[in-house]
Amino acid sequence: MDLQLELNKAGGFKNLDLLAKRVVEGFIAGMHKSPFHGFSAEFAEHKIYNQGESTRHIDWKLFAKTDRLYTKRYDEETNLRCHLILDGSPSMFYPEKKSTDISNLNKIGFSALACASLMHILKKQRDAVGLSIYSDTYKFYAPEKGSERHHQMLLAQLANAIIKEDEAQQTATYTYLHQIAEKIHRRSLIFLFTDMFQTAQSDQKLFEALRHLKYNKHEVVLFHVFDKATEYIFDFDNNPKQFIDVETGDHIDLYPDNIKQDYETAVATYFKDLKLKCGQYGIKYVEADIKQGFNPILTTYMVERQKFV
Repeated sequence: MDLQLELNKAGGFKNLDLLAKRVVEGFIAGMHKSPFHGFSAEFAEHKIYNQGESTRHIDWKLFAKTDRLYTKRYDEETNLRCHLILDGSPSMFYPEKKSTDISNLNKIGFSALACASLMHILKKQRDAVGLSIYSDTYKFYAPEKGSERHHQMLLAQLANAIIKEDEAQQTATYTYLHQIAEKIHRRSLIFLFTDMFQTAQSDQKLFEALRHLKYNKHEVVLFHVFDKATEYIFDFDNNPKQFIDVETGDHIDLYPDNIKQDYETAVATYFKDLKLKCGQYGIKYVEADIKQGFNPILTTYMVERQKFV
């Protein structure tokens, strides 16, 4: 089945779990000889049960056949806890999509599928995952769990997150990051998906909130989601255009070439400062161009997981 047929007409994802599985399978297939170990929590072998060990992994079927206790050993099994944070603010719905397929996602669609793909790996490894979604309000929070019911609930929230709301909204990201930080008490790997284009905030307040997430020895990864062709390079033809701030509704009419050089300089400076600031606060910064696919996301996860455990 073509992945491009897995989005419904209402704008939400259909069969998000299947899409995520195929993204992960495609990523793994593209790794000829992976330098990363511990990616799979698949069953590895049996070992003799020693008195005093947990009975959780005893193979009772084998016991019935042999009358001896064996436990199943799993490759690189850990008790990793991961919390995914999704920015659902209006600017994340750029570029506007009347019809969407897997190769033509906007920022929110890309981020939601990236989260689902990470969840697929975490589920495979029997790790606990939580989810927060915010825009002008703190829309959704679920703590880290590993059950199938919990997994399906998070998938449903991600599928609904890409449905655009009609009214323009302003987002104070730092407010919700502080609230999320207060909820996560046990050491976790935290992934934040955002385009960093919110209003009504200062950079200092935002980074204070990110630093708050670092409490309790959390590891924080900022996936900076953007459309590089238009939001960084400003690749537009020079016909007159109207540019609209989707969070405030403000707009400006101009010829793109009149501001292209100044725009690119300002954005390049902003990106550079953002990377430096993340480095100062011990936050992993990863550029996530929506046109470049999911490999940078999944590769970052594998590297950070090795460091975390």
